[in-house]
Amino acid sequence: MQKKLDQFKRMIMEVTDLGHAEAVLGWDQQVYMPRGGGEDRGDILETIASLAHQKFTCKEMGELLAELKPYAQTLDADSDDACLIQRVAHRYDKETRVPTEWVVDFTRVTTLAQMAWEEARAKSDFAIFQPHLEKVVDLRRAYASFFQPYDHVYDPLLDGFEPGLKTAEVQQIFDALRPQQVALLKEIAAKPEIDDAFMHVPYDEQGQWDFGVEVITRFGYDWNRGRQDKSVHPFTTSFGINDVRITTRFDPSRAASALFSTMHEAGHAMYEQGFSASLRRLPLADGASMAVHESQSRMWENLVGRSKAFWKFFYPRLVQKFPQQLKGVSLEQYYRGINKVEPSLIRVEADEATYNLHIMLRLELEIGLMDGSVRVADLPGLWNKKMQEYLGVTPPNDRLGVLQDVHWSGGMIGYFPTYALGNLVSAQLWEKIMENIPDLEDQISRGKFDDLLAWLRTHIHRHGAKYEPQQLIKKVTGTGIRPDPYMRYLRAKYAEIYNL
Repeated sequence: MQKKLDQFKRMIMEVTDLGHAEAVLGWDQQVYMPRGGGEDRGDILETIASLAHQKFTCKEMGELLAELKPYAQTLDADSDDACLIQRVAHRYDKETRVPTEWVVDFTRVTTLAQMAWEEARAKSDFAIFQPHLEKVVDLRRAYASFFQPYDHVYDPLLDGFEPGLKTAEVQQIFDALRPQQVALLKEIAAKPEIDDAFMHVPYDEQGQWDFGVEVITRFGYDWNRGRQDKSVHPFTTSFGINDVRITTRFDPSRAASALFSTMHEAGHAMYEQGFSASLRRLPLADGASMAVHESQSRMWENLVGRSKAFWKFFYPRLVQKFPQQLKGVSLEQYYRGINKVEPSLIRVEADEATYNLHIMLRLELEIGLMDGSVRVADLPGLWNKKMQEYLGVTPPNDRLGVLQDVHWSGGMIGYFPTYALGNLVSAQLWEKIMENIPDLEDQISRGKFDDLLAWLRTHIHRHGAKYEPQQLIKKVTGTGIRPDPYMRYLRAKYAEIYNL
């Protein structure tokens, strides 16, 4: 059986290598590729995606899995080999339902859609992107049809990002969370507004870059196995556990934008740099799910990066770098300013109290796109209407509204709920971390993050995708995903900031 297992691993590693080659080209497309290269890049990506799909779904792979699945039952359920066979079998079952022709079409359509989205966003003109998004939506509906019967048409899409979770479960979590967040927002709205004018003056781009680099270096981001570049929309990508890259972007009118983007993406990247070396070149060298992935990025961005303890250490350094912009601004003023609650247009710039509402809006629209109750052509108007309903603000144009996120151009319908779920998981993990490292706040105030990163490495990172997300979270915290720790965190934080 060992020979069969070795053969199985060789085939899986080849598929993994093809996926990493595709990721390299995707990274280059968003960072360095010339504008005119979209069609050629699409052809290359089609070929690689087709080869990977054919290799993974071939008859030989199916025969090997048929022999190895009973063998996996004889192994320790937590062993790398048992988890690998189980996870690949689940993925094989899914991918053998998807025709190679669909994979080729999807790769071509999303490559061109990415280029169209960038142009449409720059010109604030949804009409440029609309025909591309219509093709993406048609393809995602076709994808869902391969998995009939299902409880909900959105389930197969959600499963691609959050294995094992159902649409009804997400809606139940959000239904419990929404009224609590709305009630908190009403309490905050009744309090005097925080002055954050110092955040909206020009900050030198290179200074922002350098400060962000200093911060994530202290966090533990390994520059020997990573790098940072600029892109239209910040993202993290991996070509293996020893090459995990991030990007950021700069907004001249929002000084904190690049810093918090850098911290967010570093959270993703440190997760992937922390996978056990035994998982290298295997599909287990991946996040347990996007909610678990987002729990890491949101933890470093918000629970660490927006904490008072963090700024006790870093604020004097920031003032040294930007003395004119922060002249006369105290640490307390700065802390309150970066945590100001104010309904805003842009998801990635949203404060912690309003962020989840941006996600709930997108979930409603995505479900509508999939069940046919929402037409792509109607998205700009519906987006603006729901923004007014949820947050009391209306986008003045498409760039600040329906075109702000890159996800739909990449066909990532089903991804958005994981951002809010990631917020919940981050707070759940944080409560457990504070139990295990009671002096963590003091450590952070001294610029020390070693114990925090070591805890995450031990309990989350090293496992990669060995466990389903709910299984992993239950192993660590004792329960599945739940909203109450997040609401405790928000209430405690904003009660102090707004004197609630």
